[in-house]
Amino acid sequence: GSSLRAHEAQAMNAALRRSPFTTFAARTGSLARTTALPAVSHVVLSRHNLSTTADTPAASAEPLQFSRLRKTGEVIVSKIFPAGFGWQAASVVAGDMGYAADATNFFLMTGAGDAAGVLIGQSVFALAKAASAGKSEGLGTDIATGAWLASAAFCSGTAWQPAVNYLHEVLNLPFGATVAGTGVITGVCFFAGLRVFRSVYSPFGLAPADNSNIAADAFLSAAIGGATGTFVGCDITFADNVLRPFLGVEESMTNLEGCVKAGMATSAGFMAVQSAQNLLMPRYYNWIDDAKVEETKAAEVPKSDDARQASSDQRYHNDMGLP
Repeated sequence: GSSLRAHEAQAMNAALRRSPFTTFAARTGSLARTTALPAVSHVVLSRHNLSTTADTPAASAEPLQFSRLRKTGEVIVSKIFPAGFGWQAASVVAGDMGYAADATNFFLMTGAGDAAGVLIGQSVFALAKAASAGKSEGLGTDIATGAWLASAAFCSGTAWQPAVNYLHEVLNLPFGATVAGTGVITGVCFFAGLRVFRSVYSPFGLAPADNSNIAADAFLSAAIGGATGTFVGCDITFADNVLRPFLGVEESMTNLEGCVKAGMATSAGFMAVQSAQNLLMPRYYNWIDDAKVEETKAAEVPKSDDARQASSDQRYHNDMGLP
């Protein structure tokens, strides 16, 4: 009986050694599978405009609110503050050229100043990132993204002064109502610019306008509306301007001081609205978040347009200052 059991054990061990699926773990006496499984890769399942990088383990380890606050600060420094600064600087130039605040040339020049601020700030930020990383891969796409954002900023920046003129001087609305109305009007103009100019810059690596990024564009535009609305606080012609002590551009100020005040105003408004989004919106629903990813068998995901789009989106996300 014992010899029969020994013979059966030997036969079983021999069968295990011949099996292509298992190996014998001598130390533990357990069986471990060695069959090669299909490679696993991260695939972007949902993109939210500015939040289009793969959610890597290192990124996901960062606390959500800390990540959002950091990225919000980067966007303010590289784009929002320069936009307000550029608008105010252009208004000074337009005034020196003799254009009144109700002239079409004034509207266009301030819109151009807004756009220039975004493009310059974005480009400097992208170049600084490339220099610190020691590589320039994707820099062209980064600049194209800056041009896209600047084009949308031209729309909102051009609309700002006529919106304020109409709400305040024609409708005689008080300060608070003018702030809200201006934010809505210019936010809609910025959103329209984002959607239209996606098509213009898509050949340069920008994601074209579709249903996957419309919500992100809308929430970003809402934050921009907060910036442009608060910018009304720089206007000292409102008797009830409660922001004048903090943001008012006084006649006694130098041009540089006025530009800094304008940048502070747009930054404060953007921070207020974006902070509300950061606190209230769940992960992956905020435009500033990384894109949601899931593990999928690589064999099921051919290297096609999706893969190329993910690479383009990652460069775009980095360009926005959201690594």
